[in-house]
Amino acid sequence: MLRAPTLRLRLFALLCLVVAWRAAAAAAAEPVFLEDLTSIELAARVRNGATTVLVPIGGTEQSGAHMALGKHNARARALAARIATALGNALVAPVVAYVPEGGVTPPTGHMRFAGTISVPDAAFEQLLEGAARSLRAHGFRDIVFLGDHGGYQKDEQAVAGRLTREWQSAGARVHALAEYYRAASSGFAQALRARGYSQTEIGTHAGLADTALSMALTPDLVRTDQLAKAATVAGVAGDPRRATAELGELGVDLIVDQSVAAIRQAARH
Repeated sequence: MLRAPTLRLRLFALLCLVVAWRAAAAAAAEPVFLEDLTSIELAARVRNGATTVLVPIGGTEQSGAHMALGKHNARARALAARIATALGNALVAPVVAYVPEGGVTPPTGHMRFAGTISVPDAAFEQLLEGAARSLRAHGFRDIVFLGDHGGYQKDEQAVAGRLTREWQSAGARVHALAEYYRAASSGFAQALRARGYSQTEIGTHAGLADTALSMALTPDLVRTDQLAKAATVAGVAGDPRRATAELGELGVDLIVDQSVAAIRQAARH
């Protein structure tokens, strides 16, 4: 039979575990999307320490016959949610879906394909700046751009640099998180090459890597019945035929882990 002091200690330890579990469950149940909160709820979350906000940036562009036009938007939103949940003190702003995708008249880049929407670089930068200024006005101190597309990385960096310099004395910062896009592109490609896939197959747009990420995160946007001929379709750079959700999860883990580490490091400085 257990002695009374030992029994009390065990009961106390059990109670602590229950309290910790309930706290963790409550935190996990809290919505991370700003759009899902009321204004009052958002203000309370910020007061309680959620002063980091992620701004997922996607794009509306063609990805051959096997992926929907909203691929980047849906993927950036899903990844931002995972990153925010892992951080524990972050929220996710609405996705930026209108980005530079090429010239309109005459059409260049992805604008040569139906459904792509493009805006000028200057308009895109103004949009990012307006969003960042709004978020700072509501109490966010670290505003993080998560750009899912390579074409506008320089615009993100320009806006982040300007605003961070302007707000230096106010203690607010904007981060154009290069680690997010680096993990999604070169980092994921390296991991796939280590498993025997060629760079030609991995590709740079709508190929194996791109398609696998979407399969893992937003499978409803992938037309698997079109994969067999996808590599021969205009607008595809790579071969997605061997893409799987399991391969995509490798990339998802890489993106989330490296983004979380980079945000935590940036927020300490």
